[in-house]
Amino acid sequence: MVYVHLAEGFEEVEALTVVDVLRRAEIDVKTVSITGSKAVAGTHGILVEADILYEEAEYPDCEMIVLPGGLPGADHLDAHEGLARHIKCFSQDAGKKLAAICAAPMVFGSCGILHGKKATIYPGMEDALKGGQATGERVTADGNVITAAGPAAAMEFALAIVEALKGKAAADEVAEDLLFGAR
Repeated sequence: MVYVHLAEGFEEVEALTVVDVLRRAEIDVKTVSITGSKAVAGTHGILVEADILYEEAEYPDCEMIVLPGGLPGADHLDAHEGLARHIKCFSQDAGKKLAAICAAPMVFGSCGILHGKKATIYPGMEDALKGGQATGERVTADGNVITAAGPAAAMEFALAIVEALKGKAAADEVAEDLLFGAR
């Protein structure tokens, strides 16, 4: 199970691209609202109905936590204490994975899980990686953490998640079906 977390002001293309691509790869994925309401408005006013509320999520059954960026969405994710606890636990469990895109890698920086890891973030926000080595790449994977730079990298980010969960062949197959091109 993969949980894509939604907060008011999330970047729609980053969240929904991940959900779409993972479902194409036949990966069980659910959107999780941290707002207390299943209806969550993105940064561009697109209203999305989350699959479940944070309070309903079963983190022991979750293999990966995904954080879309967008502002103020990433700020709201960063302020959520329960989510921070789960992120810290996942960072220490070799069987669990974490992914964040755009401004959201700052949440990993705030949680102190990037020390000694390579990571990327929206350009100009590198200081928020707190201990991570900024790569400037569109997508960076290091151990159990995947980060991406922004909306234009959403498809590459989603495919990197598929590769982390199901292998390169599965990611390549989905990319080919989407006419994404060489990976």
